[in-house]
Amino acid sequence: MTNTSFGILLLRIFIGLRLMYGVSDNLISWDHMQEFAGFLGKYKFPFPMVSAITSVAVQMIAGFLMLIGWQTKLSAAIIFINFLIAIFMVHFPNGDSIDLMTPALAMLFVSASLFFTGAGKYSIDKV
Repeated sequence: MTNTSFGILLLRIFIGLRLMYGVSDNLISWDHMQEFAGFLGKYKFPFPMVSAITSVAVQMIAGFLMLIGWQTKLSAAIIFINFLIAIFMVHFPNGDSIDLMTPALAMLFVSASLFFTGAGKYSIDKV
């Protein structure tokens, strides 16, 4: 196992599990999904409930795909766009500090890294 391949695997495991964990409460509880839709409505997202369901679905599916290393570049690009939107529509208008934006920035930069590197040697993409 090369260090690079192992490093990419660790990034995929981190981002995949984190994305899936981060939206699991919305899948388990309709009340949480409604809260998320209300949050998005507060920041002027169009069709807040549709936006909430779309964001949750994107994060769950793309997170799983990154975890297993299948369609990694496409999944990474979609997650990059998702968190770029979050940064520009929520964090910047809210005046959030870099500290408050760090979780979203981590998702943004890890997804960008996986877009450029691909899934690595230990993935379904390589099979």
